[in-house]
Amino acid sequence: MTDNAGDRVPIDAQSIDAPLSNAAIFLVVTVKDSAAAFKAVCDTLGGVDDLVKTVGFRDLGARLSCIVGIGSNFWQRLHPEARPKELKPFAAIQGARHDAPSTAGDLLFHIRAERPDICFEFERLLLLSLGDGVQVEDEVQGFRYFDARDLLGFVDGTANPNGPDLPESTLVGSEDAQFCGGSYVVVQKYLHDMSAWTQVPTHTQEQIIGRTKIDNVEINDDDAPRKSHKSLATIVDEQGVEHDILRDNMPFGRAGQGEFGTYFIGYSRYLWVVEKMLQRMFVGAPEGAYDRLLDFSTARTGCTFFAPTRRMLQSIAQAASDRVSGNKG
Repeated sequence: MTDNAGDRVPIDAQSIDAPLSNAAIFLVVTVKDSAAAFKAVCDTLGGVDDLVKTVGFRDLGARLSCIVGIGSNFWQRLHPEARPKELKPFAAIQGARHDAPSTAGDLLFHIRAERPDICFEFERLLLLSLGDGVQVEDEVQGFRYFDARDLLGFVDGTANPNGPDLPESTLVGSEDAQFCGGSYVVVQKYLHDMSAWTQVPTHTQEQIIGRTKIDNVEINDDDAPRKSHKSLATIVDEQGVEHDILRDNMPFGRAGQGEFGTYFIGYSRYLWVVEKMLQRMFVGAPEGAYDRLLDFSTARTGCTFFAPTRRMLQSIAQAASDRVSGNKG
């Protein structure tokens, strides 16, 4: 344990409000269709909080956290008795110019820490526990880039809710009381055409994003003929209420392979908010006036999950494990 830990304790699993980090791993897996695989997964899910503490105590200052998201299909296997009201598979979107694909994913593990080695060690032990009953569908190692910028050069996550607005925007409430405190999670992996983007003048880049590049000042484009990414991603309901989501996006890449990307991850109280945001981006508002950022950023994956509270995750994992053990007997 390092000396800079102070009196902190490890962050509980399923803590949506865990601090934004300098490093992250986004791990998406599918679960094989066997009793042994199911049992191993259930036992692992029930022990995620203990694993966070085991690895996190090595350096409390690294602020290790992990959030588990459960996909619609696996939720039916894990807890068929009840499900969150809005949980369903990611809905693929076909726009006039760009598409948002729907890809496989039973479980998401969003691993965050201030140190990449702590993230790596947690993932290593996690996969060891899951065993060969899961198939890794996607694995991305993200990093904080300068002052929270994406690889396109703009600050990312400026509009995130904070303080009392954070739980109000991200955690299910009385509208679905059985799953109160949980959160819907949508992830997409975007790859950027950096060669094309760098040819775009800075002024035009700013119009596409909706903010200035150097000082991150919001640009008012209410009267512009084409809405910016910022405006298209702003969701206002019929009553005029704006609905925020929590983004914990991370850049990733391999310069030697020409791979430059952003891993989008959005936590929301309501799934429809993220779905409407993506519809506006890919289809356009009005239709055809799509997000021009998509001319340079291509979505490669798309998955939807529900992250229950820590206690609910432990409870349904234990019940499912007991059920399959009883079936085997």
